[in-house]
Amino acid sequence: MFHAPLFFVYFCHRKQVAMFIDLLIHIMETKILKVVRQGEAFGVQSAKAGSGTIQKCNIVLREMGGGKFENEYVCAMLGNLAACRFYEGDVVAATLRFSTHEYQGQTFQEILATDVVKLNK
Repeated sequence: MFHAPLFFVYFCHRKQVAMFIDLLIHIMETKILKVVRQGEAFGVQSAKAGSGTIQKCNIVLREMGGGKFENEYVCAMLGNLAACRFYEGDVVAATLRFSTHEYQGQTFQEILATDVVKLNK
């Protein structure tokens, strides 16, 4: 079986490998955030799900720097996580996975919340 990362490491210069590894480290990030709002869960088609559909829910999370214009992230939550309910003002620890893809000549960024844990009561 062909493993792209191993192929990449073997044939690239050390500095390029270090940059690639650095990029991988920054793709997933855990942050303490505040919930702005969460939408309702809905079913989407998925080739990976046994039933062909998986639950999806969007959530908006804001950094907690205290300023008026803190960074906000619109994230997708999938599967069992999409069934969890968070409310405006909840403080959470969230692991976010940032990814990009191209479609018809345009680049899109997706943010997937892979883990969200409520910290306050």
